[in-house]
Amino acid sequence: MLHADARIAVAGATGRVGRHLVEVLEERGHDVVRMSRATGVDVVTGEGLAQALTDVEAIVDAATGPSPEQEPATRFFTAAARNLQEAGARAGVRRLVAVSIIGADRFTAGYGAAKVAHEQATLAGPVPARVIRAAQFHEFVEELAGWGRQGDVSYVPEMRTQLVAARTVAETLADVATGPDTLFASGSGAVIPEIAGPREENLLEVARLLMERRGDAVRIEVGGDPSDPDHDVYTSGGLLPGPDAILAGPTFAEWLEADVPARAGR
Repeated sequence: MLHADARIAVAGATGRVGRHLVEVLEERGHDVVRMSRATGVDVVTGEGLAQALTDVEAIVDAATGPSPEQEPATRFFTAAARNLQEAGARAGVRRLVAVSIIGADRFTAGYGAAKVAHEQATLAGPVPARVIRAAQFHEFVEELAGWGRQGDVSYVPEMRTQLVAARTVAETLADVATGPDTLFASGSGAVIPEIAGPREENLLEVARLLMERRGDAVRIEVGGDPSDPDHDVYTSGGLLPGPDAILAGPTFAEWLEADVPARAGR
């Protein structure tokens, strides 16, 4: 167990999960080191890492790469994991926690396969490590709708998912990073815990709810590429949490009400 005022470094501190993680850890009394290119720390090149990890007891890796494509994403994640492990070991860091994706090991290619490489590199280093797999974020719905937008229509993929709030994931990462030493004992990484929302959500329905709240009259339809070799992972429930997953709110509708300002139609 870490001390109540332990110094904890967050990689990807300005990102979707990282910014919440910084807030959660600071609210709990921890001394947080923000690691991002904006603060002069590059986890891929290793620039600034040694100085940033001075007196750090734990690292949480919430960094995300600039590309969703498999090869560049794999290069980013594996380089980051190796650098965090090596620099962390030299600095005397006690533990490392990284966030991944539920169902990543079911993908044959793409971003999911890159995250598996990330998991493997994280767990292979000298610093005791844990990986937490999360469901798709509530915040991801707007991004999906934007990717599939063609004029007045937005096509979202057919996907079974149990959406979760990014802050909820951050709270779980903080719990693990500061939790008992037994979580990081030898062999503990063989079982990868999962965090998901309280219920399965219909992606088409939640995208429509989001656009309605945004005041956007775009029509939401099901799209996607049936020829994608991993199409069945999305549609068959391959992204849903297992029976031992941590399930935590808010639901998408609750998050929408609390976190997304309502706008008049346009």
